[in-house]
Amino acid sequence: MLHRILADAVLLLHVGFILFVVFGALLVARRRGLMPAHLLAAVWGFGIEATGAVCPLTYLEIALRRLAGEAGYSGGFIEHYLLSLIYPAGLGRGTQYVLAAAVLGINIGLYAWILRRRRAR
Repeated sequence: MLHRILADAVLLLHVGFILFVVFGALLVARRRGLMPAHLLAAVWGFGIEATGAVCPLTYLEIALRRLAGEAGYSGGFIEHYLLSLIYPAGLGRGTQYVLAAAVLGINIGLYAWILRRRRAR
């Protein structure tokens, strides 16, 4: 039971991290001190998608699910939880490149918005 709870906690942490990677600049607009952490997270998220690597949180969650007696899953977190909703056929390299570009584009757009907003003041 403990392993399943821990696996679910890792899952929630992973979702939170992904949201921070993609939309963390919105938090930076309110709290400038978060900028270094967000930029590191965004670079990490971009790198994971651009290289086709699997986030260590995915491996941790799978290991915990197996310890809980569950089968775990193959592939990465995004492939298993998110893309299966949008792309049932699975995650290909082309899709990962699109996701990497989306992380980069969204963050560039948000930081440009923050800079324009600060200059307007």
